Amino acid sequence: MERFADDPAPPESTDPLVSMMHRLKTKAGRALYGLRKNTVEPVFGIIKHVMGFRQFSLRGLSNVGAEWSLVALAWNIKRMSVLRGA
Repeated sequence: MERFADDPAPPESTDPLVSMMHRLKTKAGRALYGLRKNTVEPVFGIIKHVMGFRQFSLRGLSNVGAEWSLVALAWNIKRMSVLRGA
């Protein structure tokens, strides 16, 4: 099986895409990439799917920052209520 095979030899190419593909095929690379499942990425999926936030309504960096702060605040309040059992 490919999962249990030894790490492949590093590529001769200096292409960043080839380098990243090699890194993801190593055991350490797969372990590091697997950590993404239990860190922040599910939060973005929940914000998009459950909360329905798919695009910003305002223009400008300061306005978008303020809008994102409201979305993050809504997520944190929702999460706190679930953790408290309310």
